[in-house]
Amino acid sequence: MVGDVFDVELTGMAHGGSALGRHDGRTVFVPYTIPGERARVQVVRAKGRTLFARGLTLLEASADRVFPRCPHFGPGRCGRCQWQHIAYPAQLLLKQDVLADQLARIGGLEDAEVRPVIPCDPIWGYSYQLSFAALPNGALGLPGADANDRPFPIEVCHILHPELLALKDALDLEGIPGLKGVKLQMGSDGGRMIILLMDTEEAPELLADLPASVNLLLPDNEPVNLIGDSHVRYTVAGHMLRATAGSAFRACVRQLDALVETVMAGLELAGGEAVLDLYAGVGVFSAAAARLAGRVTLVESYPPAVTDADANLAAYDHVDIIEGAVEDVLGALDIRYDAVIVDPPPAGLSGAALDGLAALGAPRLVYVSSDPASLARDAARLARAGYALAYVQPLDLAPQTFYIDAAAVFRRA
Repeated sequence: MVGDVFDVELTGMAHGGSALGRHDGRTVFVPYTIPGERARVQVVRAKGRTLFARGLTLLEASADRVFPRCPHFGPGRCGRCQWQHIAYPAQLLLKQDVLADQLARIGGLEDAEVRPVIPCDPIWGYSYQLSFAALPNGALGLPGADANDRPFPIEVCHILHPELLALKDALDLEGIPGLKGVKLQMGSDGGRMIILLMDTEEAPELLADLPASVNLLLPDNEPVNLIGDSHVRYTVAGHMLRATAGSAFRACVRQLDALVETVMAGLELAGGEAVLDLYAGVGVFSAAAARLAGRVTLVESYPPAVTDADANLAAYDHVDIIEGAVEDVLGALDIRYDAVIVDPPPAGLSGAALDGLAALGAPRLVYVSSDPASLARDAARLARAGYALAYVQPLDLAPQTFYIDAAAVFRRA
């Protein structure tokens, strides 16, 4: 089967970025193709009745096919983007379709209301942070297009903010012992940060003549400040927020106002409510909720992010900040909450977290997702706990890729 060559019609888009079709009763996944196209392909891997193939010849092209902007895009090259060959309006429709498909197939929610994707502007140069692998010669690379590929060395990146691309070009990292990678990050105010990702606890000796602060992350994810500030600053929905090196913060900063607005709409706050913000990071959603809520409880497990949240929400006396794992904190809460925000990691909610939410029984819950498969799984589990999915509002925080962010609004049945 591996090595077989045949023609296939691509009929849909799969979560993960490959278009799919059928051949001899088997599902075939082909990257860098678009639903509606026909291609001659060659099987590179088989798993049960599923085939994974590479395109050899494009027989019929979609009207949505465009020429990729980046010279590194394509098979055997950089895998950070998967959809540069698809016109942006079509990307938005495909993301909506993939999200609806995941909710139906994994969550059993065939009639879920999946609203049109809120587009990103700009669709290039939108990323205010990006992590690179450090290569032996001091060059920086991004993940290869195939899972087993080594990091691909890049010279240009069209999704990275131009100022960070210039910062990358100015770096000389050759010879730093224990360096695994580098994260470049920029705030809304233009402040730039270089974060060195280390596999050793030894701080490197540096000579720096760059317009950026320098921090490192130790193997246990503890940040160490070397030069300049230990954090960058962002303005989101009218709030100035700081984020220390290592604290999670979404890369598409220009789209965060829309995300906050979407979450707030789902909370339906009239004023005076008690709001619980789980996996809260540096307090992006708590800062917005605090303007209307009578009480906000923020829960976050990463200590530097908790310190950031303390600083970011210092003006609000009605915000309580709890450092700890969501699973541990939920069982200890004795407050009746009117609404809950959950912003879990891509893997979604643990069983213990879902049990805690079910016991809490808040009337409204807004689930912020960066992975449609885990959202679909958790939506089904929340339904069994008495939460009905009202609607899902997807937002595009990663143009040119298959990644889908969304805010799902649940109401207690």
